Amino acid sequence: MTYLITGGAGYIGAHVVRAMTEAGERVVVLDDLSTGVRERVPERVPLVVGSTLDRELLDRTIAEHAVTGVVHLAAKKQVGESVAMPLRYYHENVHGLQVLLEAAVAGGVRQFVFSSSAAVYGMPDVALVTEETPGAPMSPYGETKLAGEWLVRATGAAHGMRTACLRYFNVAGAAAPELADTGVFNLVPMAFEKLTEGKAPLIFGDDYPTPDGTCVRDYIHVADLAEAHLAAARALEAGETKAGHDLTVNIGRGQGASVREMIDLIAEVTGYALAPEVTARRPGDPPRVVASADRAAEVLGWTARHDVRDMVASAWEGWCLNHPGAAR
Repeated sequence: MTYLITGGAGYIGAHVVRAMTEAGERVVVLDDLSTGVRERVPERVPLVVGSTLDRELLDRTIAEHAVTGVVHLAAKKQVGESVAMPLRYYHENVHGLQVLLEAAVAGGVRQFVFSSSAAVYGMPDVALVTEETPGAPMSPYGETKLAGEWLVRATGAAHGMRTACLRYFNVAGAAAPELADTGVFNLVPMAFEKLTEGKAPLIFGDDYPTPDGTCVRDYIHVADLAEAHLAAARALEAGETKAGHDLTVNIGRGQGASVREMIDLIAEVTGYALAPEVTARRPGDPPRVVASADRAAEVLGWTARHDVRDMVASAWEGWCLNHPGAAR
């Protein structure tokens, strides 16, 4: 097997590359380096610089590297930006996926793992989100992920391709400092940025119907997420899902942590003791989104191993590497 990993120079993608190569899988990375970092890709792993919109490049890459499986992570992923730029998000995330699937079918690829998101669920009013919870995305980003799932499943059914869609919950942490997230779009790096600037981290609303009034989310360590991709690829390889029958699984811990709990933990780990500032709710933030992780355990034999302290501590090591002088 040789896997093409799109977006393999990105934060999550680089962890997937690491997990799969350490497990002995052959991989080749395709990344346009718009947000990816070349240095994240190991020297022994071929890196093709380009876009999933480039059919000629895809055809050539699949043929030259004898690609038999695809793990597709390349996508635009900022919810707010997707609201302002829906056409770009549909073009990159849906049309780019279409072109990639066309190339995969033409090249005889038999397995396809798709990076989806809990954003497909929108604002679910349930204690635990299962894979049967209806999809009701609240942003163009979430819509592109749900549409992407439909496209992957339909292509698999029509062309005898084994497919899996992995719905990520809130990703954090790093397997190594040099692989840490360099973006400041999620709670943990946003809090790091505020604290190291001498500013209070923000809590968007503390009047939700949760134990401490702040939103509750399911956080998953990026190293665990990477292992889930390896497990999914191997499940498809082993024929545990028949061709044309999709495997859709939540990738989370099945445990919630509130924003205030996370902010308190971040202060403890970093040594910055600035009290958080409570500000207005953000539109569309559901009170609680926590995964049911049962299906991943049952069909993939996968469960998360890291807790939220591991996530915060490893993310902080990466932040300090990229921001010298941040550590106290």
